[in-house]
Amino acid sequence: MKFLDLAKVYIRSGGGGGGCVSFRREKFVEFGGPDGGDGGNGGSVWAEAVEGLNTLIDFRYQQHFFAKNGQQGMGSQRTGKSGDDIVLKVPVGTEIIDEDEETLIADLTVVGQRVLLAQGGNGGWGNLRFKSSTNRAPSRANPGQEGVERTIWLRLKLIADAGLLGLPNAGKSTFLAATSNARPKIADYPFTTLVPNLGVVGIDGKEFVMADIPGLIEGASEGRGLGDMFLGHVERCAVLLHLVDGTSSTVAKDYKTIITELEAYSEDLALKPRITALNKIDALDSKTLASRKRSLEKASGGPVHLISGVSGAGIQDVLRVLYRIILGERAGSRDGDETQWEP
Repeated sequence: MKFLDLAKVYIRSGGGGGGCVSFRREKFVEFGGPDGGDGGNGGSVWAEAVEGLNTLIDFRYQQHFFAKNGQQGMGSQRTGKSGDDIVLKVPVGTEIIDEDEETLIADLTVVGQRVLLAQGGNGGWGNLRFKSSTNRAPSRANPGQEGVERTIWLRLKLIADAGLLGLPNAGKSTFLAATSNARPKIADYPFTTLVPNLGVVGIDGKEFVMADIPGLIEGASEGRGLGDMFLGHVERCAVLLHLVDGTSSTVAKDYKTIITELEAYSEDLALKPRITALNKIDALDSKTLASRKRSLEKASGGPVHLISGVSGAGIQDVLRVLYRIILGERAGSRDGDETQWEP
């Protein structure tokens, strides 16, 4: 299945049916009178977050969603049939944005969450509604209310507890495959990961969700490489794991490249709790490893974990640190506290 995280759709709610002007004319009925029924309401357009979806690819093949109009009212006090509603099934984590691409209409983060995008028009009143003691035979009826037409954007931000960051070939996909049930593409060339991947990571009998996004390069905020188009998928994460390729001779520069791109994209994302890990230590001798660890610690200003996605060295310790921060962030979000966590 192809991955799509941005889609433009056109929606329109149904218009209400017009009211009916009608009079009773049955034989042997001494007093006739108005009996026009009301028009039916138009169908509305809703969006609902559902399980089992992780892409907006369905909206590439269908962009127009028009609800049906309500039926006209009829004689004998019969109300017209209301138009059926339309429900857009979207993945959990979908943001609904107005046509200006800035105004957030809704953020669907819970399964079953629904939002009304376009209200159907009300049906018009039939002439029976206008009968009064002074107007015994009204000959007027209201037209139905028109539907609402609008253009919206759907933007998917995957919901994960932890996110992986790093340059291409930093070993993010190997790490995700080694720690979860995900099977991302792994190869010995840059940009093997072209779309975000999710994996469920287990540690000490507990589980959390980790997201791997395509690697960033210098100038990603200006559109180089794959740009920063996938950074939105780690905005919801409680903690970020920054993997630095230990086989690179410029680990400090590599680290600063990613931090610069994070800051250019979003200050909030750059301030998220972040763990730094030197990866691929199985390919380094002890002297080189010690030198590059010191260089990375100086650049990051904090502790550096030594790991290997291939041999598994140091992975369990990093996962425990990640899970501890995730628990703290969850507790803080429940209590409304802004707890600061140190790696």
